[in-house]
Amino acid sequence: MPTNLAIDDRLIEEARRLSRHKTKKAVVTEALEEYIRRHKQVQILDLFHGIDFDPEYDYKDQRKKT
Repeated sequence: MPTNLAIDDRLIEEARRLSRHKTKKAVVTEALEEYIRRHKQVQILDLFHGIDFDPEYDYKDQRKKT
């Protein structure tokens, strides 16, 4: 669906150059996809209340036991 957006031309041009996309539409589409991916990752971490870290865990020792 066509949508008109007022996007800073400097930002869109820099993003286009960095991403090597040929069109503004491709840049915006990729940016939205990345935004969605990142927010889904945060939601997943929130579901697990973060990641537990055990400084005593030795993954090399675990390999020896199998």
